[in-house]
Amino acid sequence: MRIKLHWRLTFIFYFVFILVLLIGYFYLVPQLRVYFEHSLKNNIKNQLLLDKHLLEKYYLDEDKFIEEADAISDRIGEKLGVRVTIIGREGVVLGDSDLSKDELKDVENHLDRLEIKQAEEKGFGISKRFSSTVKKELLYMAVPLGKDNSLGFLRFAIPLRDIELFETKLKRIVFLALLLMLIFGLLLFFSLSSYISKPLLEMIEIAKSYAKGNFLIKPSLRLKDEMGELAKALSIMSEEINNKIEKIEQDKTSLDAVLSSMFEGIIVTDKNGEITLMNPSLKNLFSVTSFIQGRKPIEIIRDIDVQSIVDEIIEGRQKFVSEEVKINLPEEKILKINGTAIIRDGKLEGAVLVFHDITELRRLEKIRQDFVANVSHELRTPISGIKGYAETLLEGAMEDRKNLREFISIIYNESNRLANLIDDLLDLSKIESGKMEMILRPLEIIPIVKKCVNILENKAREKAITVNLNLTDDLPKVLGDDKRLSQVFLNLLDNAIKYNQQGGSINISFFVRDEFLQVDISDTGIGISEKDIPRIFERFYRVDKGRSRQLGGTGLGLSIVKHIIQAHRGQVWVNSELGKGSTFSFTIPLV
Repeated sequence: MRIKLHWRLTFIFYFVFILVLLIGYFYLVPQLRVYFEHSLKNNIKNQLLLDKHLLEKYYLDEDKFIEEADAISDRIGEKLGVRVTIIGREGVVLGDSDLSKDELKDVENHLDRLEIKQAEEKGFGISKRFSSTVKKELLYMAVPLGKDNSLGFLRFAIPLRDIELFETKLKRIVFLALLLMLIFGLLLFFSLSSYISKPLLEMIEIAKSYAKGNFLIKPSLRLKDEMGELAKALSIMSEEINNKIEKIEQDKTSLDAVLSSMFEGIIVTDKNGEITLMNPSLKNLFSVTSFIQGRKPIEIIRDIDVQSIVDEIIEGRQKFVSEEVKINLPEEKILKINGTAIIRDGKLEGAVLVFHDITELRRLEKIRQDFVANVSHELRTPISGIKGYAETLLEGAMEDRKNLREFISIIYNESNRLANLIDDLLDLSKIESGKMEMILRPLEIIPIVKKCVNILENKAREKAITVNLNLTDDLPKVLGDDKRLSQVFLNLLDNAIKYNQQGGSINISFFVRDEFLQVDISDTGIGISEKDIPRIFERFYRVDKGRSRQLGGTGLGLSIVKHIIQAHRGQVWVNSELGKGSTFSFTIPLV
């Protein structure tokens, strides 16, 4: 059970007080007894000497003294309240205040009594003993009477029991006094301990508030003693701690802001390899929602490679590790992980791992590699054709009028194909870099579509393809760039003609969807397989590469369409079934 401070102080003070009183009691009572006994002896001795002087003065006649001895002893004994005995010089008891005349006859001779012997030898005698005459413990004092003991001896006796009674009474009085002092002392010490403990209790409450993080409370003491110094120290300490905490909070807020805003993921572990921190980016990357503190990385991330990096650092095999790790999340990710040891005062305290998501970077590198390979391949084909036919002509084929025109036509067509490829590459580069200028303004979509249909009319007529324009009344205006939208329609309509069946059809439809205009271009062509649909808008991707090149395609048209539509804040997609045709759809925002 917890005892409060002021009670403990009260008990301590009270215990010391009781101890002092007990020491005082056991010292004082014997001293008082000695003092009382000494005073009593002095008083009796003085009275004894006074009565000796008076008796010697008034009783010069020995016979008269002997005759009145018993009466004298009775008067003195009654007056002083002591036993008075007059003893003759031969030791015969002449008078006793406690005995009658008849009883005196039976009293034995007292000349051998110690006090009588001392009185005879020294002029004063004193002794303590049990009186067989009165059956009591008595204190005896005796003096000689007359010159050379001519009148005998005068003796006073007091019962020792009177002294004992006085001692008992004295003890009772002292005990009661001490009891009153104890009660008064308890109240005094309780008040005193409360007064002393009050500032300490205030300090305790302030310290508890500090422990709970409340450093705004200040001690109210203004004393100039140790308590005042303690209160001043607490005030200074609270200000210092408060400033430190504010600084730590600011640093923590800054650190949290940095960690939260970082795109890279971060894990910090302790020296046991258990997670102490994981920033939001990494939690989002791995879809972590559970409690992370005190758990191993493999329990959270579920990847042995990440755990191996942490183990290498914690076990001291390496202080820095940099690895690329492929992780299968809901989708495959490639992560660059840099791990380093946390060293403080030469001791390993943990590890920190930084996760860089390089999936897009690796994808772009692959696209770049594919792009370079595709461009090289696409450029090499027409250039090889031009170079081959030109060499043939230079080697003498120019004299062959029959093949001359055919060779020059092939060189011309390959040159056009090469020019178209370069134009498409330039357009795609401008769109992706944001350097292609687009002027978005309200415009009618139908005139653009009709212009593009007219441009491709001859090409459609060659394959007997029918182009149907499904119009609705009051078609709203769109916000777009007419030149770039024309490019979209030309690419999609050109593909719909190229990959259509002989005698097929093309349907162009318009739908208003929320705040967008949806355009569907459907054909009855060869269609696209399901596995090819996700990649149909990639650069240089062809479903049938041989047929595409034969038809003069560059493999960039749909990629250009996608980027132009996205630049208009729209979307483009395709629905197709192999052998049954395709429907390319895109949206353009309304005015």
